[in-house]
Amino acid sequence: MYIESVPNRGSRPTLLLRDCRREGKKIIKRTLANISNWSKQQIQAFRLLLAGRTMVPATQVYRIQQSLPHGHVEAVLGSLRKIGLESLIASKPSRQRNLVVAMIVEQLLHGDSKLAETRLWHTSTLADELELGDCDEDDLYQALDWLLKAQGRIEKKLAKQHLEQGACAFYDVSSSYYYGRCCPLAMFGHNRDGKKGLPIITYGVLTDRQGRPISVQVYSGNTADPLTVVDQADKLQKDFALERAVLVGDRGMLTRVQIDQLRRRPGLGWISALRHHEIRQLVEEQALQMSLFDERNLAEIESPSYPDERLIACYNPLLAQERGRKRKDLLEASEKILARIAREVGRRTRKPMKASQIGLKVGGLMKRYKMGKHFKLQIADGKLQWQRDQKSIDREEQLDGVYIVRTSEPKERLSGPDTVRHYKNLARVEQFFRTAKGLDIRIRPIRHRTEDHVRAHIFLCMLAYYVEWHMRKALAPLLFEDEEIEALRWQRDPVAKAQPSQSAKNKKSQRISSEGLTIQSFKNLLAALSTRCRNSCLVSHEQSDCTFTQITELNPLQQRAFELLALK
Repeated sequence: MYIESVPNRGSRPTLLLRDCRREGKKIIKRTLANISNWSKQQIQAFRLLLAGRTMVPATQVYRIQQSLPHGHVEAVLGSLRKIGLESLIASKPSRQRNLVVAMIVEQLLHGDSKLAETRLWHTSTLADELELGDCDEDDLYQALDWLLKAQGRIEKKLAKQHLEQGACAFYDVSSSYYYGRCCPLAMFGHNRDGKKGLPIITYGVLTDRQGRPISVQVYSGNTADPLTVVDQADKLQKDFALERAVLVGDRGMLTRVQIDQLRRRPGLGWISALRHHEIRQLVEEQALQMSLFDERNLAEIESPSYPDERLIACYNPLLAQERGRKRKDLLEASEKILARIAREVGRRTRKPMKASQIGLKVGGLMKRYKMGKHFKLQIADGKLQWQRDQKSIDREEQLDGVYIVRTSEPKERLSGPDTVRHYKNLARVEQFFRTAKGLDIRIRPIRHRTEDHVRAHIFLCMLAYYVEWHMRKALAPLLFEDEEIEALRWQRDPVAKAQPSQSAKNKKSQRISSEGLTIQSFKNLLAALSTRCRNSCLVSHEQSDCTFTQITELNPLQQRAFELLALK
């Protein structure tokens, strides 16, 4: 007897159990049963039985005692070691180093509290890989204290690897909200997360040109962004021993006061941008004329108000269109609320609303939409009238789409287009904030109470992003990443809106890689890798206690991911 597969056009083959015998020169086939509805496992087992193999239940051979997800741990831990981060943390193996490495990996896999981590890493092979089966949350807090003391040494090693003499360092500041009142760093300030009524903790991140994080510094929540610049200048020149460097920061960071302080530091250059009122002053001084943009979108200008500086003026028509649309929407929204307040004032006939009360209501509106400069208001007891200030609107509209990048770097070292490209490259730092605050690393909510533990936690998240940065770069063919972005960034028009490459467009539309694999997000790819398990098996025998370990075979997606990561 044998199993024969009979092809069917447009449908699955028919599987028949047949007997065959020879009568003279003829071969006679007889169908015994149609087994097309059997499962693959049943058919395979029956084939082995027909081949004369002895079949026994699997449980009589061995039993699986435990199955732990392994592939995602293998990928993250292997990548961390491959990029040399483990030796950067500490050159010699130690339990403290293993605890820090485990927290970095766990931050990428789950991003939960330290108490939860000691339980979560027993649901994968992470604890076994680093021999941390007996640790608890107190061990993790001691490891955080150890890491904080090593932060300066680790950052110096990172800077030595990624910042050479004359390099550009990119700096930006963000904040995260904080629940509780215990941490002295938690203060009320500019809450970028939109959580009203909660204190925040501020932190600034320094990256290299490609967006790799080099350093992070934590401040109390009421610290203004410009006040953090001096610390970064000290880091570059003193801690990282860079005799020549360029600090790149946004217009709210590198203000005139901060730039004046940077001028007193020989060897330290800077790139920033002018604020709107400063651009307006240049127009009034006729140092900036809109006719410059008739045939081009970038021009270098000079002004006696900015000596020893280069000013690169840029005009983006798409940005102008967007600002005009947004202003129109805000003006209309403001008028709707003004009309509502006016109706409320009109209804108060017996006891007219006082001018102070009306002013408070209108002031709240103007603070919300920031359109007060475009309205002429008349407020009195029981009276509210307004009209648009068209001259103010036209005056602001004139500068829509215009921005000016300023720098101390001469043309010999940095061209005008490259100066603009460097300034726009600050988006790399913002990518860190989006990733750290998002679903990948989850820097928030911050659960720690002491100042040192908060600082160590944020530094730990920076190291986790350092690992993710390298993994994303290696895994780009399998992710929704633009693999040509690095080359395009320094070739395309620095002022025009950035466009993705054709390969990135194909990824997003087809969602299939060039090798026929499904394109993933970084988090989904880690989840796909986690289905590769390490199985602990026990040989089924009355007098045997023999155990062995078997790892799930790689599927095509996992195989390609490990190839890209250069891990076996």
